[in-house]
Amino acid sequence: MQTKPCAANPLNIWPLFVIILLSFSLISAVPVRSEILSVKGDNVNFRTGPGINYNIKWLYADGFPVEIVERKGNWVKVRDFEDDSGWLYKTFLSNRAHAIVKANRSNEESINIRSEPSSESKIVGIAYYGVVFKVLKLHSGWVKVEHKSGLTGWISSNLLWGF
Repeated sequence: MQTKPCAANPLNIWPLFVIILLSFSLISAVPVRSEILSVKGDNVNFRTGPGINYNIKWLYADGFPVEIVERKGNWVKVRDFEDDSGWLYKTFLSNRAHAIVKANRSNEESINIRSEPSSESKIVGIAYYGVVFKVLKLHSGWVKVEHKSGLTGWISSNLLWGF
């Protein structure tokens, strides 16, 4: 005698459904860190498309931080701190950590570079919107940076982009 398969009892699969639903919500709740690289070389062409036949939008300098958006062969689509996107040839990218001053875009105010990671420490220099620094160290909301001039100090991380 053969038995007929019976339909699954919805109450028996409910716990499995809840587990699957929770798994997806936990996965989507984990923030994904975008890949940030920096430009390697001076006067690097930032193009409108993935190839040398595309127009040049900007010229980037050494250390300029960019966020990776897409890859197409040897070309990488990137986004900068002003949310402008374009394409760079992959050999002009480095994993050396750099940051750029994002504060005070609409005015001429400077930000302070300090001797220690504290707003109470001595000011050793100032910087303006768009200035690029090499990142040396991160500590409790502060970034130890070095400018190409040799100036080294600490900047509050909320004033920078790209590290």
